[in-house]
Amino acid sequence: MRTCLLALALSLFSAHSWADWRVALPDAQLCGQGEFRKYGFDIYEAQLWGACASAPLNAAFALQLTYHRAISRRKIVESSLHEMKRLSISPVSQATLEQWRALLEQAFVDVKPGDSLTGLYMPDTGVRFFMGAQLTADIQDAEFARTFFRIWLDPDTQAPELRKNLLRTQP
Repeated sequence: MRTCLLALALSLFSAHSWADWRVALPDAQLCGQGEFRKYGFDIYEAQLWGACASAPLNAAFALQLTYHRAISRRKIVESSLHEMKRLSISPVSQATLEQWRALLEQAFVDVKPGDSLTGLYMPDTGVRFFMGAQLTADIQDAEFARTFFRIWLDPDTQAPELRKNLLRTQP
């Protein structure tokens, strides 16, 4: 009995470690969605969830990617790092890139068709990453988070049509 109570208490106490991103954004609405294609291939569908009334990166939101193809963690990490470096407001040192690589490797997994990866952006705090409903990383680094989400939300994104579709309800 004592063991059961302890297990229940621990599971309730650590609920945030496995809770879906929707717990942090209970009133989130679908702001926009679109497909990301490369070389004519559908890669993933992206959905932006949040309050939909603020400019990008000024309020909490979730960006959910549902994959149409199998992609390795290594490829996701490398592509993310390349774009983060390209879109960073200031030059990124090699040490920072290596730190970001380690964070991304913790956050991401190999994906297969139907898998969803979600990033929960928390302004001035950082980002939480989820594979499905499972928390994979809680990164308390606001600069990392802003730079990461610029991949989709920056005007210089590699996917301007996707950005337009994600932000369709935003000012």
